Amino acid sequence: MERPVMEVLRSDPDPAPAQGKIKPREIKPGEITPGEITPGEGEPAAPRPRWNTPALRRRVLVAVVAVWAVAITAVVLTGRDNSPGTSTAPVPAAAPSASDGPVSTADIYQALIPSVVRIETTRNGTSTSAKSMAEFAIGTGVIANADGTILTAFHVVDGATAIRVSYTDGTTAAAKVASSDKVNDIATLSPQQLPETVVPAVLGGGPAVGDTVVAIGNPLGLTMSTSSGVVSGLDRSLNAQKSENAAGLIQFDAAVNPGSSGGPLINDRGQVVGIVVSLANPTDAGTFIGIGFAVPIGSALGAGEGNGQNPPL
Repeated sequence: MERPVMEVLRSDPDPAPAQGKIKPREIKPGEITPGEITPGEGEPAAPRPRWNTPALRRRVLVAVVAVWAVAITAVVLTGRDNSPGTSTAPVPAAAPSASDGPVSTADIYQALIPSVVRIETTRNGTSTSAKSMAEFAIGTGVIANADGTILTAFHVVDGATAIRVSYTDGTTAAAKVASSDKVNDIATLSPQQLPETVVPAVLGGGPAVGDTVVAIGNPLGLTMSTSSGVVSGLDRSLNAQKSENAAGLIQFDAAVNPGSSGGPLINDRGQVVGIVVSLANPTDAGTFIGIGFAVPIGSALGAGEGNGQNPPL
């Protein structure tokens, strides 16, 4: 029996690789083999931090809420007056201030109404049966000074045996004539009691023809009524007392009627420029037909012992 012959493979210095087989490659010293990484080159990146984590989301939410809280607090604080001793509640002014520019009739009325008073007078009269009876009349006045002094028309209180004034806050008080000027038809009253807050009117200068004016009074007993118009003329004369002429009067067309006498004539800046004293009517009706008269405030302030520049106090 023959033995199988075994072929011995010799080490060939450069044998040709057999087809279908991979010849191992000789690695030279210093050469980089696949899978190896040279230090400093191509190092794997460090793992990136994860931002979308529950803990981080909670921190962001807390920060946003804190920022909103600070912003809201800043808005609230800047809207307040934080000066020491100041109150945020509105404090009523002791006196109105004149406006720098024209204001509406409604605003003038609201500003001046605390300064206007209703005057009720009692006089002794005689009836047809010769029995003495009391006669009642209504007029208007305006507070002209912080001490409560009231300016009105002289004929409103002339011959009165009793005078009573009513303020817009409901306070009523007896009053007496402090001074009078029959020629200019002006008088001042001193009330025995003042309201809790005295609001004197702002007194202004002379008006011009065409200026807007507002009248406040109690025409025909209609308490605290207002009307508006314009200055129709200046330096008018009127023989109101049938003895001496009242001169330098303001003519206006704001509606006034009996009961308006003594009330303020106000310009469009809220300043009292005159005291209403009369109206013109060619008939005996005594009602308004478009012509009213007021004593300029400068002349009214000269009533009694005044000098025409300051209230006669």
